[in-house]
Amino acid sequence: MSEIQLEVSRLQVGIYVKLPSKWGEHPFMFSNFKIRDEGQIAVIRSLGLERVTVVPGKSACAPLPLSEVAKPGTDEDKKMSADDAQQALWKEKKQRIEDLKTYRRDLQKVEKEFDRSVSQVRSVMKKLKDRPLNAIGDAQQLIDAMAEDISGGSGLILHLMGDGKDQDNFYYHSLNVSLLGMMLANAAGLTKKEVGEVGMAGLIHDVGKIKIPSQILRKTTPLSKQERNLLKMHTKYGADILNLGDYVPDKVRIVASQHHEYLDGSGYPLGLKKNKILKYSQIITIVNDYDSLCHPDDPSKARIPFTVISYLFKNRKEQLNTQFLGVLIRLLGIYPPGSIVELSSGQIGIVLSVNSKRLLYPTVQVYDENVPKDQAPIVDLETEGLSIEKALKPSTLEQDVCEYLSPRLRANYYYSAGK
Repeated sequence: MSEIQLEVSRLQVGIYVKLPSKWGEHPFMFSNFKIRDEGQIAVIRSLGLERVTVVPGKSACAPLPLSEVAKPGTDEDKKMSADDAQQALWKEKKQRIEDLKTYRRDLQKVEKEFDRSVSQVRSVMKKLKDRPLNAIGDAQQLIDAMAEDISGGSGLILHLMGDGKDQDNFYYHSLNVSLLGMMLANAAGLTKKEVGEVGMAGLIHDVGKIKIPSQILRKTTPLSKQERNLLKMHTKYGADILNLGDYVPDKVRIVASQHHEYLDGSGYPLGLKKNKILKYSQIITIVNDYDSLCHPDDPSKARIPFTVISYLFKNRKEQLNTQFLGVLIRLLGIYPPGSIVELSSGQIGIVLSVNSKRLLYPTVQVYDENVPKDQAPIVDLETEGLSIEKALKPSTLEQDVCEYLSPRLRANYYYSAGK
């Protein structure tokens, strides 16, 4: 995108600027931003800069015409006003930096809890074949703790986690489906006990895949008809494994066999329709499809979270429970964690967290070439007075922006209590 050098005297509200100063040498939260008021222009002038870089393609207006440029003066009142504004911005910036440090520390705690949960899921899946009773007991401890938090009523913040290891995709998927299923169930008004059962169903819905050859599960090219038919058997295998004892609730067992059934009868293994499909299964089917569309076996077919939400709503109404689908949309927001977005300021960022009670104002990590990646600005859109203009495909990003934001190949989620 083309850039020009512009005298600061020609700046107007709506122009997108890049300050030549280092991030620590000016009071703004970003070095690149769209000017939102005259106060910001006054502060830029007070920095002693003669020119700044302007990006016309990201600006909402043209520079001030030369004929309208005011002659330099010695208006002390204006100088004092700019100094006051600069001091206020410095104070605000320092507070935001402290808030950012707190956010990063909190996020590290969530990451550690997520890693522990993935380890528990891995252990559960490995035990299910030989020691199913112990496995379900371990899983129940994890689910009970999550259900207690999710049903607490204080709201949740859904965070984007790291990519993790490729060989753990099965466990990430199971945990994602369990977490999103519980959040959906809770938001749909199910009881705490039911939320826990949905969570357990989501955690072990794909348990039958432990009997499917790994070369089929990891295959990234199209499966043959024979391979597809074998893969579909995981619903039967899952039910068989969970039917070996009475330690699993009936509804949880049913979900293992029904999570690929659709309301219009187009699913498998039995082609069930509407009320023949358990309510728990309808919930897990939605979040299972959401996660699977974001992370298909063939990475080249992966969809960004933003487009998956709109795709399900526009194209799968006959197959999915639209009431539950609407709840999922309200939970994740229009731009779920992991979405690459362009802000009203013209900046590019990645959505890191979504608060279930403030969906219009997610937390976004913003690209700023003047700030080291490990100190990248993370902002609350409401605090900054910003909004999201549109979602972007990671493939459209310039290389330096892509490396800075690190779009996730796999959008793993975990939660913390809402604040």
